[in-house]
Amino acid sequence: MANENKLQAIIAHAKEYGFVFPSSEIYDGMGAVYDYGQWGAELKRNVRDYWWRWMTQMNEQNIVGIDAAIFMHPTTWKASGHVDNFSDPMIDNKDSKKRYRVDHLIEGFAETLPQEQSEALLAEMDKLIAADDFAGLKTLIENNKIKCAVSGTSNWTDVRQFNLMFSTEVGSVAEEANTIYLRPETAQGIFVNFLNVQKSGRMKIPFGIAQVGKAFRNEIVARGFIFRMREFEQMEMQFFVRPGTQKQWYEYWKEKRMEWHMTLGIPADRYRFHDHVKLAHYADAACDIEYNFPMGFKELEGIHSRTDFDLKNHQEYSKKKMQYFDADLDENGKAYGNYIPYVIETSIGLDRTILMLMSEAYEEQDLSTEEKQDSRVVMKFIPRLAPIKLAVLPLTKKDGLPEIANTLMQECKQHFKCFFEEKDTIGKRYRRMDAIGTPFCVTIDHQTKEDNTVTIRYRDSMEQERVPMSEVKNIVMKAINE
Repeated sequence: MANENKLQAIIAHAKEYGFVFPSSEIYDGMGAVYDYGQWGAELKRNVRDYWWRWMTQMNEQNIVGIDAAIFMHPTTWKASGHVDNFSDPMIDNKDSKKRYRVDHLIEGFAETLPQEQSEALLAEMDKLIAADDFAGLKTLIENNKIKCAVSGTSNWTDVRQFNLMFSTEVGSVAEEANTIYLRPETAQGIFVNFLNVQKSGRMKIPFGIAQVGKAFRNEIVARGFIFRMREFEQMEMQFFVRPGTQKQWYEYWKEKRMEWHMTLGIPADRYRFHDHVKLAHYADAACDIEYNFPMGFKELEGIHSRTDFDLKNHQEYSKKKMQYFDADLDENGKAYGNYIPYVIETSIGLDRTILMLMSEAYEEQDLSTEEKQDSRVVMKFIPRLAPIKLAVLPLTKKDGLPEIANTLMQECKQHFKCFFEEKDTIGKRYRRMDAIGTPFCVTIDHQTKEDNTVTIRYRDSMEQERVPMSEVKNIVMKAINE
């Protein structure tokens, strides 16, 4: 399937089979806001839980988790630099009044060009953005005759910055209310709790603090389905290290995070590292792990060496010391003493991870033979992440088969997500489970009453075999834990 069609097919499939819905759809929805349906919520929870366990339980480093509030004191965002620096270059078309993010506008045009021209254009754009050369960006747009998709004209305003934070008010009376922000990232909740966690947990550097939570960005141009949304979820870990060791730990976490991605069952050539041309105001090194989405290679996860910027700024603005006392000895036999730790950050978008998994799993198969036309759509999620692990399907609604099927359900549902269905032909039920991504289906038939065996069907190969009903749970558990 051509890439330009695959994303639209995934969007349609996600809605039809209960993965992702447009938010408030009965009121015509909201741009760049989505709701997760029954199976999307299960998939999302599975990914979130797997990342959390990998970070806080299975990792060889000392990492603990927190859950910080969305609302934070407004000075937090002054200290973090978001009030002054969290903005994107925007441009408006004077005829359509439509606003574009400059990089998205140029990237969209680049996709229509031959590869060599496209790469040259994007390289020039990166240089201009890195230099904050807004006049140069406008000239680049005009010289390439890039047009507005709505008006079809190139009548552009000057390029200017637009802050991406949502603001709201806290207070019972509007005149007395204080302006606060919905957090644009989850990292600051970790930084302001650095000493609380370190002291209460008796944590010794190096150590990490992980968090999963909602973040909000007033994206003017949000596109790519759940790739870029105004309300999204991040999985972040801040790893606190001794100053001078940050480059070593930066390389370590680049390698470890790619190791995690390799456990998702996605081929290595679908990923790549991309070093940042322009570093954020807090970083001395930064790269992205990019995945080849249907719309091309795009950022999935960021790995940043944030130096001591965050803790140092919070110390300055709060007037509270954010120092750590390191009793370990240096090469001269002296304790390292007090210092503000440096930080290595790993930050991955949970929603983007879901889109990646759906993009990789989605497959349209032609199963036609000389005798008949046939096809199926299958979602090839690895069993660990699949929304449903096992479908239990009695062949008929009578002869005691549903009761036997229910016995198997009761045995398995305490260990993993199961689904029971007795409506329609067994073939139609198999197809629905394929479309949801269920790796195993078990059919209870009349032979089950005689010898206590069942037919287990494997999603990817569609092969079937007869196994003892007592072995079903073990077969599924083994696949989940691989």
